[in-house]
Amino acid sequence: MEKSPEAFRTISEVATDLDLPQHVLRFWETKFPQIRPLKRAGGRRYYPPDDVDLLRGIRHLLYSEGYTIRGVQRILRESGSRHVVAIGRG
Repeated sequence: MEKSPEAFRTISEVATDLDLPQHVLRFWETKFPQIRPLKRAGGRRYYPPDDVDLLRGIRHLLYSEGYTIRGVQRILRESGSRHVVAIGRG
């Protein structure tokens, strides 16, 4: 059964979707304060659709465009997270 586009995603679903290990997503949460998953009992993370798109944009900038973490942080600071979300949406 497929989730609706508005549904929150678990860290394992996001990691699979973005082809990233879960520890990378947790690390990115420490480097990019714009990523704010909802944390439930036991510390389980649930990512809203905008966070997933933001993560997709960050992944594209880091892995495809060759930016450093500092470079992506600068883009987020100067252009805002909507710009990176738009990159994530294609």
